[in-house]
Amino acid sequence: MIETVRLRLREFTPDDAPIIFELLNSSGWLKYIGTRNINSVSDAQGYISEKLMPSYEKYGFGFYLMETKKDSLPVGMCGLVKRESLDDVDIGFALLPEFEGKGYAYEAASATLAYAKDILKLKRIAAITVPYNTPSIKLLEKIGLVFEKTINIPNDKEELMLYTISYE
Repeated sequence: MIETVRLRLREFTPDDAPIIFELLNSSGWLKYIGTRNINSVSDAQGYISEKLMPSYEKYGFGFYLMETKKDSLPVGMCGLVKRESLDDVDIGFALLPEFEGKGYAYEAASATLAYAKDILKLKRIAAITVPYNTPSIKLLEKIGLVFEKTINIPNDKEELMLYTISYE
């Protein structure tokens, strides 16, 4: 799907449920993104089938499993999502805790932006984050997104920061 020097990003399959279960219950995910009520590997399979896989069919993109090219070790997820609550497609990323601070998120997010611009021909990409997620804010700015405004999305009481980049 998308390749970098060290990573391969590919579509999730139901076989990736153990990774989704671990990632969505990691401390960083829960702190910065929030619970998705994935309480078992079976719940994770449902999340993949109902939330992740339909995006590939409907939009031609979605969140991808980030894995090392060297040994196919899963490190997290990165990709693009079209939310009903946002005008633009947005980029998102999350790492398993043991892979944070190694440059994987930057590598994957940079390649995903290039894919969005060059292959998907998207003219504008957004990202949302909570104001206290300093690592994500730094990464969004490093890959070229700029703060636009604070927003609220339906069913989420927390104020979010909206970052964008335009390719027009």
